Amino acid sequence: MHVAAGARMVPFAGYDMPVQYATGVMREHLHTRQKAGLFDVSHMGQVELHPKDGAVGTAMRALETLVPVSILALKPGRQRYALFTDENGGILDDLMVANRGDHLFLVVNAACKAADIAHLERYLADSCEVRVRDDRALLALQGPKATDVLAKLDPAIADMVFMDVRDANLDGISAIVSRSGYTGEDGFEISVAASDAPELARRLLENENVAWIGLGARDSLRLEAGLCLYGNDITKATTPVEASLEWAIQKPRRTGGERAGGFPGADIILKQLDDGAPRRRVGLKPEGRAPVRDGAPLFAEAEGGEPIGRVTSGGFGPSVDGPIAMGLVPTETSDAGTKLYAEVRGKRLPVVISPLPFITQTYKR
Repeated sequence: MHVAAGARMVPFAGYDMPVQYATGVMREHLHTRQKAGLFDVSHMGQVELHPKDGAVGTAMRALETLVPVSILALKPGRQRYALFTDENGGILDDLMVANRGDHLFLVVNAACKAADIAHLERYLADSCEVRVRDDRALLALQGPKATDVLAKLDPAIADMVFMDVRDANLDGISAIVSRSGYTGEDGFEISVAASDAPELARRLLENENVAWIGLGARDSLRLEAGLCLYGNDITKATTPVEASLEWAIQKPRRTGGERAGGFPGADIILKQLDDGAPRRRVGLKPEGRAPVRDGAPLFAEAEGGEPIGRVTSGGFGPSVDGPIAMGLVPTETSDAGTKLYAEVRGKRLPVVISPLPFITQTYKR
C-alpha cells in the first residue's frame, strides 16, 4: 500500500518504512496540521501485562518498580506517558501505559522493543505474564479533522478526551483506540489486528481529509510539538529531570509521596527533582534560515571556548516557517532568551533558547 501510494521506503529500526510520499515532507506536515494525517506506526511494540493473580493492581505495582510514574492512580480506560529508567537514573525508553481493566497495555519504541520486552520479562515474570502482541498493527490518525473522520466509523469516538483508551467497532473492525499521538495535534492511535490493518487504512483514506504521512513529517511534527525522540533527546545518558520531563513523575513517586522511590535510579532522580539537574533540555531557534542538526556543539560565545552543550534534534519547522531545534545545555544557561552559538560546518550560528512547544498543542482535554 505504501509503495503504491508513492512512498520512498527506508530502513528504520529493522523495518522498511515510508519516509515520505509523492507530495513531499512539507505538504505532508501541513496536511496533518490542517486536516488529518494517517501514520503507519506498526513497527512500535505492543505488549500486554497480565497479572498472574488476576488483579490488575498487581501488574500496576509490579510496573511501578521499573518506572518513576504513578501507575496505581491510572483508572480503567486511561493511559499515561512513562519512562523506563536504569540504576544511574538514565532513560532506557519512553512508553505509553494504558489500564485496560484486567491488564495493562504498553506501547514501546521500535528500536528499544526487544530490550524493553527482555527487561519486563526479567523483572516482572514472577507476578505477570508478558504477552507480546506481534499480531497487531498500529495506525495513528492525527490532525484537526481526525475526530470527524474516525467518528464516521464509530460515533462514540467523539466523546473521548485526551489519554482515554477504549474498545471501538470501526465499521465492523474491532480496535483499541486511544486519544493520543505524537504530533501535538488532537488525534488517535488505533491498535488493530494486523490482518484488518490494510482494510481499515483503505476506509480511512477514502475520506478526502486523510492522507498518508511518512517518517520525515512525523519527525518535524513532533519537533514542533517539543516532544522527545528516544536516541536523540533522551538516552541512557539523560535523566528525566535533565530531559525536562519531571511533569511525568507524579507526587506519589516523589520525595514525601506515599510510594516515593522504588524505581531504578530513584536516589539520583529524586535528588535532581529536589535540588535541580546540572543540565536541561531546551528549545532552540536559530536566528537565520539555516537549520542546525542533531549533534551540533553549542557554545556560549561566538568565538573561542569549549562546547557547553549540544543539539539533540533539529530541522525545519513548516508550521513555524523556520528552523527549530532542541538541545541539552547547562542549567545556568537554560533561561528563555539566552543566546548561544551552534557550530555548523565550522561556522558558529546564533541560536536563542525558546520556550517549548514551538506550536500550540490542540489536545482535547
